Amino acid sequence: IAAMALWPLHQKFGIEKLIVSTYQAASGSGAEGMSELREESKTFLEGGQAKNKIFSHPLPFNVIPHIDSFQKNGYTREEMKVCWETRKIFGLPDLRVSCTAVRIPTFRAHAESLTIETRDLVTPEEARKVLSDAPGVKVVDSPPNLEYPMPITATEKYDVEVGRIRQSLVFGDKGLDLFVCGDQLLRGAALNAVIIAEFLLNNDEPAQKKAKTE
Repeated sequence: IAAMALWPLHQKFGIEKLIVSTYQAASGSGAEGMSELREESKTFLEGGQAKNKIFSHPLPFNVIPHIDSFQKNGYTREEMKVCWETRKIFGLPDLRVSCTAVRIPTFRAHAESLTIETRDLVTPEEARKVLSDAPGVKVVDSPPNLEYPMPITATEKYDVEVGRIRQSLVFGDKGLDLFVCGDQLLRGAALNAVIIAEFLLNNDEPAQKKAKTE
C-alpha cells in the first residue's frame, strides 16, 4: 500500500529514510480474522466478554501492536517484512526503514502513517502534484473539508488514497509526513506485479485502468 505513494516521491525527490506505522485491518488475517472480529464485536456489544483465537488479544474496540512473531531485535516479523520488501521493491538494500505494525478493528483496507527524509528539497505542494500524476494513487487531502484517507472510503477501491501531506517537523524542508490507506484485498501483490510488468514493457494502458472499466 505505502509503496504506491512512496515510489513516485522517491523518483522525484529521493527517499533516504522511512518511518512507518501500519494500521492493519482484520482481513490481513484472512476470512477467519474478519469472522472473529464480527462475532466477538457482537458478543461484546451484547454484554459478553470478547475472546480471541486468531489474534493475540481480543480485537473489538482494541488495537494490538503485535502482528506475526517477535524477532530477536524486538521487531515483529511483519515489521521486518515491511523493511525488507520496501528495500527490495525500491532496489535500495541500504535504505533506512523502521516500522511499527498494529492490528486495528476494521474489516478491510490497511492504513499507514509515513514519515520520509528526502535527498532533495521537497514541499507538500510539490508532493501533491507528483502524487496527483501517479497511477494507482488518489490524493485525498483537504483537512478543512474533513477529507483524508480512511478505510471507509478506500474499501473496494483499486486506488490507494494519500493525504495529510505536510512538511516534517523533524526533517524540515527535506522531509514529509503523510497518511495512506488502501484496500489490500484489491491492491495486492498480484495486481501490482501486473502493473509493474506492464510499466517495464512500456504499456500505455496498465491493467489497473482496465480493471476500473470492468
